Amino acid sequence: MTLAYDDLGPKQGRPILLVHGHPFDRSMWRPQAERLAAQGHRVVVPDLRGYGESKSTGTKTGLDVFAADLIHLADHLGLDTFVLGGLSMGGQIVMQLIADHPGRVRALVLADTFAGIDTPEVRQARLDTADRITGEGMHRYAEELLPKMISRSTRETRPDVEAHVLRMMRNAPQEGAAAALRGRAERPDYTAGLAEIDVPTLVVVGSADEFTPVADAELIHRHIAGSTLVVVEGAGHLPNLERETEFDEALSTFLKSSGATP
Repeated sequence: MTLAYDDLGPKQGRPILLVHGHPFDRSMWRPQAERLAAQGHRVVVPDLRGYGESKSTGTKTGLDVFAADLIHLADHLGLDTFVLGGLSMGGQIVMQLIADHPGRVRALVLADTFAGIDTPEVRQARLDTADRITGEGMHRYAEELLPKMISRSTRETRPDVEAHVLRMMRNAPQEGAAAALRGRAERPDYTAGLAEIDVPTLVVVGSADEFTPVADAELIHRHIAGSTLVVVEGAGHLPNLERETEFDEALSTFLKSSGATP
């Protein structure tokens, strides 16, 4: 599988691989990618299989498949080890990757994500949504998600962020988004494996996140020994876009403290 990706910053810089969530694309990480590259990091930001400019294959994509795609990309780029970050579904893919390839990750960023499995009701809702967007496309689905994706204060004060988030969701390829929903409904429970993570880890969450509230981040933080928890006030599910200054400060502080600065 060939992924579309951006490779920013000096090639000799400390590599950082950032994984977007659903139903977004690699532009979700644009503020962080540009800032980190300017600081001397090598930042790789891919479109996941079936999202953005990366092609979709099949009607179900498991998180293990997404993780394997990322390893193949890292191998292609010669990245033996890297800082790995993911938001929401991207965070779950990150948890899958570090479980499958623990030696490849030198530090971890888990943003607005959930380690457990879905309830039967949520699982069925994912499957029903996959069928729905396969039939009708992404526009109405995107409009329904928007108020839950970003906080009310973001919608009132950051029309640029609202427009960007809505555009990513509307433009997500419906087949790829549906395949990911079906695969995600069958993901394993990552909670027990969190205790095995032995690299520096930053856990970030928006204070107003409706999808993965602060309690979910606190659970991850408790299970990963030595991890750092940052709550971004006023942000919803996408603090890296809604409050990028606060998010970037937390990320920069973490990278310095974990020895992952260039």
